[in-house]
Amino acid sequence: MSGSEARSAVEAVWRKSSARIVGALARYTGDVALAEDVAQEALAEALVGWATGGVPTNPDGWLLAVGRRRAIDAFRRRAGRDERYAALARELDESEPGVDVLFDPDAIDDDVLALIFTACHPVLSKEARIALTLRVVGGLTSDEIAKAFLVGTPTVQARITRAKKTLAAAGVRFAVPPPEERRERIGSVLGVLYLVFTEGSSASGSETWIRNDLAGEALRLARILARLAPDNETYGLLALMELTAARFPARLDRDGRPVLLEDQDRRRWDTGAIRRGQAALARAIDVGRGLGPYGLQASIAQCHAVARTVDETDWDRIVSLYEALGQVAPSPVVDLNRAVAVAMASGPTLGLQAVDEIVERGDLTSSHLLPAVRAEMLARAGRAAEARREYERAAEMCASPAERAVLEDKLAALGRPPSAPSRPRRLES
Repeated sequence: MSGSEARSAVEAVWRKSSARIVGALARYTGDVALAEDVAQEALAEALVGWATGGVPTNPDGWLLAVGRRRAIDAFRRRAGRDERYAALARELDESEPGVDVLFDPDAIDDDVLALIFTACHPVLSKEARIALTLRVVGGLTSDEIAKAFLVGTPTVQARITRAKKTLAAAGVRFAVPPPEERRERIGSVLGVLYLVFTEGSSASGSETWIRNDLAGEALRLARILARLAPDNETYGLLALMELTAARFPARLDRDGRPVLLEDQDRRRWDTGAIRRGQAALARAIDVGRGLGPYGLQASIAQCHAVARTVDETDWDRIVSLYEALGQVAPSPVVDLNRAVAVAMASGPTLGLQAVDEIVERGDLTSSHLLPAVRAEMLARAGRAAEARREYERAAEMCASPAERAVLEDKLAALGRPPSAPSRPRRLES
């Protein structure tokens, strides 16, 4: 087997089983940082060993066995400094467990769940949680994470290193939190996955409008989490991701330029993703206790998913859902989205009134979304000169080249009669 073939085989196994491997090693050693380090050492050894000896029959078990040996070596090196490590190293040596012990069928799910909760621990910064989750749970390399978030690889590596040190200093145990802590901690986990998915579905500061790989990784992890920790908001987030991802095939034209919601060919939407999203939303409702922020957003996404056209969308229901969302998770962005829905349901004049209330409060002053939405409503209300000024301001403030191009197209189109003056265009895709 060539070196490139061995690398492809290692990458395929790691992509599929990284969380289970690191989780099993973390359970075995009680140290997430050590587990991730020895797993990486096992990968490096596989690149050489598999190139000469071929892919083993049980590649997961091979990586686990090598990782275990490297962990024992690490404990022995520490033995002189800490008798606790020496005792653990002796226990590891004496037990000589096989792969079946490491991959305990009753512990695998708990291992992955504990790994997710540990990587997303609130003691870490938001950036550190994202980097560590994508590394130890998602199996992404530092280079892949850096490329996804448009930062340097050394920056990502530093975040991961600091995260491991912070967890160790805080004495964070590798374990699934007890029930009384889990509800509080699940919010941190869901928040990380949502941030990763949002960055993938509307990439900020990038020439590329959608990063399918990044959004897909968040969706994969959300599916795992929903299986391991069924909860109304876990299912709600999964439903939101599925229903949003369903529109991905229609969100770009042949040249890679964004296509707004009302202009999308809905025949290209992924019907399988829509069904999965609806099923997850139904599970969120069945779990009880009412829908939370993610479930409410998923309900809004479902309104779009089931409508054959923009005009047939149940905009009154969407307004109500945004009002409910504003009660449980108030934010200026929710208010802005509600204003757009009001304009779609009742016309641009009422929508403008809602937007101007946000302006008067001084919210979203640094976001291009506010002038962009206001410009759209002004244009549909026949106030072209004011709309032009708002579009120009929005384009200047917009960090995404792809999104800025859409705004510039709208600005150029102001000289032409609007095709549907009674309704504002949705400023989302």
